Amino acid sequence: MNIPANLKYSEEHEWLKIEGNLAIVGITDYAQSQLGDIVFVDIQTEGETLERNEVFGAVEAVKTVADLFMPVSGTIEKWNESLEAEPQKVNEDPYGAGWMVKIRMSDPHEAEELLNAEAYGKLIS
Repeated sequence: MNIPANLKYSEEHEWLKIEGNLAIVGITDYAQSQLGDIVFVDIQTEGETLERNEVFGAVEAVKTVADLFMPVSGTIEKWNESLEAEPQKVNEDPYGAGWMVKIRMSDPHEAEELLNAEAYGKLIS
């Protein structure tokens, strides 16, 4: 399982890459492998300010539909529109081309409460 050391992780299997007050969010390699082939990504919260753990969208896989949860509070500034036509990017490259949203964090200190790679690895093992 791929768990990059430079990211933070939520217990709901989202990852967070911090770039100043902005953060990129997606689902982990573990999450995409558990979901199976992703056929649709539904994110209609661009421009909205959401609290930590609020649902910001959903992914539909062949087997199931799963909600996506905000790992930190913030405003969704952009979503990865390429996932509309190519949702399989989430399976192929969950930490790269399969990113889901870019958010402006309301409280960057919330990120300190997320799991590091080692702790996330223990969670999923």
